Amino acid sequence: MTIDRPHRDTIFVEEAEVLAQDAYPGDQFVLRVRAPEIARTALPGSFAHIQCDPALPMRRPLSIMRVDRKSGAVEFLYKTVGHGTALLSRRTPGDTVSMIGPIGVPFTLRADRTRPLLIGGGVGIPPMVFVADALRQQFPDHNPLVLMGSEVPFPFSARPSHLLVAGVPNGVIAAMPLMEDWGIASRLASRQGYPGCFDGYITDLARYWLDALDSEQRRTVEIYACGPHPMLEATVKLAREYDIPCQVSLEEFMACAVGGCAGCAVRLNTPSGPAMKRVCVDGPVFDGYQVEF
Repeated sequence: MTIDRPHRDTIFVEEAEVLAQDAYPGDQFVLRVRAPEIARTALPGSFAHIQCDPALPMRRPLSIMRVDRKSGAVEFLYKTVGHGTALLSRRTPGDTVSMIGPIGVPFTLRADRTRPLLIGGGVGIPPMVFVADALRQQFPDHNPLVLMGSEVPFPFSARPSHLLVAGVPNGVIAAMPLMEDWGIASRLASRQGYPGCFDGYITDLARYWLDALDSEQRRTVEIYACGPHPMLEATVKLAREYDIPCQVSLEEFMACAVGGCAGCAVRLNTPSGPAMKRVCVDGPVFDGYQVEF
């Protein structure tokens, strides 16, 4: 079944079968479901609007972390922050979960930007995993760097990286195992003293890397980012400082998530002047330079 226009044939309602639900420290969960239509059409930056429990009408938007188009599997990483996500965390394999998706304007991956810099903070990590996966498949000659920050334990067991990253301070070696397996360099940042992580903000770690590039190399960089607003604001400021294009995925509270209620509207400074745009269908990905934080 499809949603009525203007998104006919692009947004689907699916009764997704729960395949797995894995718990991690910090009240974090990775939910894996079988949702073939969403898996077939989702792009990096897409999200789904999920019914957490049959008794709770209001859905929750969750960014898509990974898709397997062949098997129809879709993965979400989320943190329980309220009643809805707490109910979602109790769903077990064999349950069905109603989902609307994939929703939203995705990231634009560019062939000429061969050094993509992916910055994900907290629950903004999932879209960066999706972007990294798409980059390795579409542009195997690219050399992306994935930086992830968290103030709670990471939802994976970090391991020392075997991939060198210029400019990174000595001792900053913690990496996401999945990225290592893909041959994509990654580094982790936190102020919680986790072993091998950069002790500070993720944008400060990004600055070390950017400073190690010469001007010609910086012209091949584009920043993709998702995370809390203060992190995104700092990321855009960094991008402006180095004159680097920057795409950001915003997170806002939503009611309908398909453009009807405009409850997730944000102010942008577009070439034609200030405008209010809906994060759900006009975004969630925007040109970072246009967002008014």
